[in-house]
Amino acid sequence: MITVNADGKIMVRRCLVTLRPFRIFVLGIGFFTLCFLMTSLGGQFSAKRLGDSPFTIRTEVMGALESRGLLRRMSDMLEMLMKRMDILARLENSTDFHRGEEARFPLDRFQPAAGLMERIQAIAQNVSDIAIKVDQILRNSLLNGKVMEGRRDQCEVPRDPKYPDCAGKVEWMRARWTSDPCYAFFGVDGTECSFLIYLSEVEWFCPPLPWRNRTVAVPSPPPKPRAQAAFRRDLARLLELIGTGKESLSFMKKRIRHLAQQWLRAARRLEQKLAGRQRHQKHILIHIGFLTEESGDVFSPRVLKGGPLGEMVQWADILAALFMLGHSLRVTVSLKELQSHLGVPPGRGNCPLTSPLPFDLIYTDYHGLQQMKQHMGLSFKKYRCRVRVIDTFGTEPAYNHEEYATLRGYRTNWGYWNLQPAQFMTMFPHTPDNSFMGFVSEELNQTERQLIKANKVSSMAVVYGKEASIWKGKEKFLAILNKYMEIHGTVYYETQRPPEVPAFVKNHGLLPQHEFQQLLRKAKLFIGFGFPYEGPAPLEAIANGCVFLQARFQPPHSSLNHEFFRGKPTSREVSSQHPYAEDFIGKPHVWTVDYNNSEEFEAAIKTIMRTQVDPYLPYEYTCEGMLERIHAYIQHQDFCTASPAPPSPKTKSPAMQSPPSPLALSPNATHLVWSPRAGGAPQAWPPVGSLQVWLSEPQHTCTETCRRRGLVCEPTFFRFLNKEEVFLQLSVACDSTESEMNHLYPAVAQDVRECYLQKEPLLFSCAGYNTKYRRLCPCRDFLPGQVALCRDCL
Repeated sequence: MITVNADGKIMVRRCLVTLRPFRIFVLGIGFFTLCFLMTSLGGQFSAKRLGDSPFTIRTEVMGALESRGLLRRMSDMLEMLMKRMDILARLENSTDFHRGEEARFPLDRFQPAAGLMERIQAIAQNVSDIAIKVDQILRNSLLNGKVMEGRRDQCEVPRDPKYPDCAGKVEWMRARWTSDPCYAFFGVDGTECSFLIYLSEVEWFCPPLPWRNRTVAVPSPPPKPRAQAAFRRDLARLLELIGTGKESLSFMKKRIRHLAQQWLRAARRLEQKLAGRQRHQKHILIHIGFLTEESGDVFSPRVLKGGPLGEMVQWADILAALFMLGHSLRVTVSLKELQSHLGVPPGRGNCPLTSPLPFDLIYTDYHGLQQMKQHMGLSFKKYRCRVRVIDTFGTEPAYNHEEYATLRGYRTNWGYWNLQPAQFMTMFPHTPDNSFMGFVSEELNQTERQLIKANKVSSMAVVYGKEASIWKGKEKFLAILNKYMEIHGTVYYETQRPPEVPAFVKNHGLLPQHEFQQLLRKAKLFIGFGFPYEGPAPLEAIANGCVFLQARFQPPHSSLNHEFFRGKPTSREVSSQHPYAEDFIGKPHVWTVDYNNSEEFEAAIKTIMRTQVDPYLPYEYTCEGMLERIHAYIQHQDFCTASPAPPSPKTKSPAMQSPPSPLALSPNATHLVWSPRAGGAPQAWPPVGSLQVWLSEPQHTCTETCRRRGLVCEPTFFRFLNKEEVFLQLSVACDSTESEMNHLYPAVAQDVRECYLQKEPLLFSCAGYNTKYRRLCPCRDFLPGQVALCRDCL
């Protein structure tokens, strides 16, 4: 029988229980040591990564210094464990663990403990060596940190005449750098050097610091060839891009689906017209700002309640046109998506974008423009030439120029953006200073046109107005109309009939678009009561064979006398509910009468009932017309290339000869044209061959002056006639010539024979008049049914 010493049995049990956890503990110590080394050594290089601040070194180094004591305590713990294991080994040798050769617990079971002791000794030695090396690294890092800190403390604001704003910007940063987290994102930490690095490398107000490490510029590979735009054959992908979640988006997608076949046919026709012409594909961001939650999105909840749909009609058509032309689109209706697509840094929007703008063009509205300015910092000024602003009522140059608008009383809530006026794109061509974007109405084929003519009810009228408030106070007109015609309305209501709508009116409630179209195809008359202004519905009615009857405003409505226009960035005088229909379509499709004259109103109704009209749609409001127009804008409009500044009048010595004017008097001596003998024509769009220069009457704008001659005012041509010799060619004597900022110039005060040239190109304007001046007006021809384009513009 073999017996075992009781003390030895207890010691064995303790060893068995202790050794396995101890191995785990040793492995944990080794892993922690490895992590510590990676952190410490990584801290030496972390500030050298591109985009990190050079001022993070000190923080990381100090963190490592605090950890150095922990590393030494680890080494001490390992030495203490080694001593305790040595005591255990001596106890093991002095104890009789077995008697005889057949011991129950043979000693070879504990021989691994000796190997473990050797490993512990090796780990302790390695930790000790590591501690010495880390201590050396930390000392060197601390020395480098002190050198860097010395540089940082020694930074001075450079006095470089090429950077006159540097000192002022540094002073601003001292006081306000904590006002926006974006500055810390770019490495600003409150030191002078961090200010200068930011202002020289992120912004561009200060010169680069000479001690900053800069990699040698590697020649960039040649840019890849631009993809070519190809007309698309399907709109399914566009519907995916628009997204879901809002009634307004659902409305736009329904409209796009409804007109899909017309868009496809129009694209094929334009493709044939362009005859394989090369077109670069543009990367375009469409940000519909008025649908974002931050702007209030008052439109989406009202889509199904009779709210205004004109803006959504236009945006749906813009999306369809850009997509069909083959461009790459991104669509956003939220501020977060906008920030993500633009590359906005975290913060409150005071810093530039984190990378170059990835879009060639951005289509947005005034709400989106404000959001972009708030979040793009200085990048907004850099990239604003790529923006196109969808602007229903237009923005005239006097309201767009911030300094001039402030000094002359033209400042409003919507103006003062200092954009090129043609960057604003309108629903109708009422402001030649802006670009005409438009929308589309549904075209009828020949069969549909014949069917409409056969089914017209000559005694049926539909009232233009889905909101009950429009009907208020119109009882007199309705009573006269009711004597001759059956009146139909489409006024929205939930439970009870609106009291503003008389009982003799057949109210259908709010109708889906296709049902509304069917109602128009039966009706003879579509009548407006003065509001809403300039919507798409009158064109839809005329396209479906209706006559549009509207009120003449006397005096014309404008921001000076009407609440609706007050605050809008335009002085345009609106003479009727729909000036485009009045001026560009007219009788027999459009009748504009004085509603305050009952006899004139009643006579117009009688005449309209006897008049036969065919459905009519101007070409510029067809799908093909809109595609053609937007294609021309994308191919030719360039607002990022600066045009030459207007010349200042100078006194010329007899020896100095001015170059011959490229303009020549027309054969009938009434105006100037581009001379065929002029040297190489300048690169301009529209082409200068379409230019005619006319002298206005004192009471006429240039818009009116050109229109009276069957032409369109073209503001891009102002730079060719902003010269004193042009006055002389038109037989206008100038006793003096001055150059000033005034949106009416160039002009002549004829009574005193004083001539004025325009000093600020942003103020060249077709709008505005003063009875004191006769203005020099640049006019051009235009394609039939396409007022936005001259005959040679495609």
